[in-house]
Amino acid sequence: MAVTEQYTVLVLRALGLGDLLTAVPALRGLRRAFPDGRIVLAAPAPLADLLPLIGAVDTLWPTAGLREFGRPDRAPDIAVNLHGSGPESIEALRAADPRRIMTHAHPSFPELDGPQWVDDQHEVRRWCRLLGHYGTEADESRLDLQRPGRGSDRPGAVVVHPGASHRARQWPPECFARVARRLADRGHDVVITGSAQERALAEGIAEGAGLPRTTVLAGGTDLYRLAALVSEASLVVCADTGLAHVATAFATPSVILFGPVSPRHWGPPDKPRHAALWAGSVGDTFADRPDAGLLRLSVEDVLEAAQRVLAHAAELDTAGRGGVR
Repeated sequence: MAVTEQYTVLVLRALGLGDLLTAVPALRGLRRAFPDGRIVLAAPAPLADLLPLIGAVDTLWPTAGLREFGRPDRAPDIAVNLHGSGPESIEALRAADPRRIMTHAHPSFPELDGPQWVDDQHEVRRWCRLLGHYGTEADESRLDLQRPGRGSDRPGAVVVHPGASHRARQWPPECFARVARRLADRGHDVVITGSAQERALAEGIAEGAGLPRTTVLAGGTDLYRLAALVSEASLVVCADTGLAHVATAFATPSVILFGPVSPRHWGPPDKPRHAALWAGSVGDTFADRPDAGLLRLSVEDVLEAAQRVLAHAAELDTAGRGGVR
């Protein structure tokens, strides 16, 4: 439903890195639907670094969470709820006084005609399906990001990212250390990434792997530099966390360790460049200990998957250069 007049479209997605990247196809659908509109994304301030790489958002409205969501100076013409099913997220957007709200249905708001929330579906499909209900098409496959304007600090490196948002998703550090050591022994330039709060975790893994401190990049990269690093990496090994979606966005080979949540809901596309390892059981995402299924994934499982995706990537790259195998 393309329009020609200037519209303001306010999109609520006040969540983390992976949440933003799974919403990229929906954001691009909105950009196509409102080519001359002003699209404002309500999301945490650090995510602003990635907006130029998405190419669908005009500006970011800094919003760390629903409690921090403030009413914009100008009421939007359309408010789009890519945050949740409500009622808190719906009420937050209603307070912005838009002319129209695009959201999932909720019994507390019978006047809103959105689709019913479906638990068992991939996060990317969820938001594309929401827009489709309102006549806005979104291509679920458009998960790619534009290449950063700067190059990687360590081109061709293997990125090991041991952190996770919750303990239930965190594979044991000693296992990451063994993976890092084995990959380094195979001749790879291994780097260990993470937030500033994860610096000690990364240093412990480097020490356990017998790798130099220069291996540790945790706390030393902003989001844009981290994107540049992943865009030129040879491999990413991480838990079910935001960096996995960065690897997907740049078609960087990845091995993703899933624990309490199925890759059916948050996993990478079913392509040979990516391996989603999962023991097949679900658990409590907010538990204060690693998920039992996650602990069933072995170092050998990860190394075998790494070898597999690297081999597939080499075949695809050779074919792309016109080689014959």
